[in-house]
Amino acid sequence: MAAGPLAAPLTASLSPSLEFRIGGMTCAACSTRLEKVLGRVPGVEAASVNLAAERATIIGLAGAAELVVAVEKAGFTAHLIADGEDPTSAEEADQARDLADQWRWFWVSAALTLPLVAPMILAPFGIDWMLAGGWQWLLATPVQFGAGWRFYRGAWASLRGGAGNMDVLVALGSSAAYGMSAWVVTQGHGGHGDLYFEGAAAVVTLVLLGKILETRAKRSAAGAIRALMKLRPDTARVERDGHVVEIPASAVVAGDLVVVRPGEAFPVDGTVQDGESQADESLITGESLPVSKQTGDAVVAGAINGDGLLRVIATRVGADSTISRIIRMVQGAQASKAPVQKLVDRVSAIFVPVVVAIAALSFLGWALIGGDAGQGFAAAVAVLVVACPCALGLATPTGIMVGTGVAARHGILIKDAVALERAHHTNLVVFDKTGTLTEGHPALVASEGGTELLRLAASAQAGSEHPLARAVRAAATGLDLAPVTAFKALPGRGIEAMVEGRAILVGSARLMDERAVDWQSANDAMRTHEELGRTVMLVALDGRLAGWLAVADPVKPSARAAVAGLDSLGVKAVLLTGDNARAAAAVAGQVGISMVLAEVLPEGKEAEIHRLQADGHVVAMVGDGVNDAPALAAADIGIAMGTGTDVAMQAAGITLVKGDPALLPAAFSLSRATYAKIRQNLFWAFFYNLLALPLAAAGLLSPTIAGAAMAFSSVSVVTNSLLLRRWRMP
Repeated sequence: MAAGPLAAPLTASLSPSLEFRIGGMTCAACSTRLEKVLGRVPGVEAASVNLAAERATIIGLAGAAELVVAVEKAGFTAHLIADGEDPTSAEEADQARDLADQWRWFWVSAALTLPLVAPMILAPFGIDWMLAGGWQWLLATPVQFGAGWRFYRGAWASLRGGAGNMDVLVALGSSAAYGMSAWVVTQGHGGHGDLYFEGAAAVVTLVLLGKILETRAKRSAAGAIRALMKLRPDTARVERDGHVVEIPASAVVAGDLVVVRPGEAFPVDGTVQDGESQADESLITGESLPVSKQTGDAVVAGAINGDGLLRVIATRVGADSTISRIIRMVQGAQASKAPVQKLVDRVSAIFVPVVVAIAALSFLGWALIGGDAGQGFAAAVAVLVVACPCALGLATPTGIMVGTGVAARHGILIKDAVALERAHHTNLVVFDKTGTLTEGHPALVASEGGTELLRLAASAQAGSEHPLARAVRAAATGLDLAPVTAFKALPGRGIEAMVEGRAILVGSARLMDERAVDWQSANDAMRTHEELGRTVMLVALDGRLAGWLAVADPVKPSARAAVAGLDSLGVKAVLLTGDNARAAAAVAGQVGISMVLAEVLPEGKEAEIHRLQADGHVVAMVGDGVNDAPALAAADIGIAMGTGTDVAMQAAGITLVKGDPALLPAAFSLSRATYAKIRQNLFWAFFYNLLALPLAAAGLLSPTIAGAAMAFSSVSVVTNSLLLRRWRMP
């Protein structure tokens, strides 16, 4: 039975997993080091730490307490996210407090730094003015040890954990400039030109501003999650003992009768018992127009009721509701790591030691070879300050956070970063037919054998949830169906059963051949209907052909546009179905697919996927049924229709919530746009460091300019990722 629009659990691992909210990370070196620390805890099978999402996911048997201890020893904080817990509110509160504190220190720091950098600002205008060394020292000290205290704290925690991070570089660079200047002043050279108080203060101020802008941008990147969170109402009105009572939405149980007033959000997934209205499902399915709802229709939690009063029987509640499962999936995707991130992690692991070495060599080079220790000192400080592992660490996760968030708003659920990357490389899409290109709600359009044959065939299929079986049962409404015994589904061929003591076979010509039933008398009728794109099921009673049933499944209106959209992206479409060749060719012709693989049994679909991969294609498989799961798992990326089964969605990397094939070109277009942003980010991050470090070592960047460049690099990467929010459906 269709399970409603959503994707299944994010992790297929059999081992338990724990998720923690991590505090104190400042750059990619932090997340890389923390992964190694967690990986060494006994019982941990895998650990993934995401800098942008500030999350750690640990798979294995290690206990939460020992993991928290390991994180704290490494210099960070960890908060276990319990099952069903919504950490977003707590995170927002913590971020808001930290951001307010950063802003306060920034304004203090900026006010104290301005007089120190004034000579640099006034010099182009011919104004030669500078504070005495003592006054500079007085102004720089609160900046260094007040506003800059967070960098010392982060550096100490990092070094105590056995590695270095961005805080180490900032603390080293600014402390060297401040310390050298203070020493010069104590030697009685208060007006001497070799003072770097302005550099130390400017570095702290500018890097602090960069972290503020970076934090705001990261919060904006996570906006999709917050928008989804806000869809969930806190309370629900439930009928209990003849009265309507208001209870927490989390207390609603399956089977409760929920009253939803006009303009309210649905607190649960359910089925309309009575009433008529419309539902705005745009933030869940991406459907821009309200969807009509009446008795028997399904509604999803988080959708907004229109102008009618509805009474809804709850089917999925709490953590099982559509909106909750969507949130979990988007969170999992945003916290996952793309394969390209492995390169960044390797670079980050050695980044700080390499930068410190370059700074030392710069000083020695200028002092020993150039004979200018002062210039060497300034170059070394600039090297320490200009290096930025933050940009490297944020390049990939921020792109993924924004890309998956945009996808979710359009009804495209991406399970993880691996799925996003594989979608980017896909060049061939294999479609299942029923429920994917067609509506999946076929109806009986012709038959031979009379009402009695229809009654027996419908009785025999009482144990089947196949769309064709449902069509037969729907056509037999009002007939007196008989109990079925010895029912057996024969995947890809049909069913066999005993009804009223008679052996019944319902299925394909292949099934009839397997059971030695002569079906040639129905050959002409089959050909006629199959050429019209209909599916013909042969019915045999006690080993003899008794008639046939022709079922038509209309093609989805958007299917042809979806295939055309894929073609415009250079992605080829293939139809893979267990249906007969003529019916498959008819559907393929309607939607514009030229390559058809028909009469393929479920177990053969997986083999066909492997064959296409062996031919050099990167294959995406699109399906919605239980029998599609093996092929979905075998493909480079599986794409499930949200109107299909949970099994299909669990095997897929991408789920189209509405079950609309028109979202396929959008999914591939967005994956390409996301990876274009990630490539741009990585190029900028690597290029920035490759350019900035030599310039700083050569003495061409002052510490102040180096600090500004360092702050700008992180902000530019996050801001570039945020431009993805301008993406529009093709």
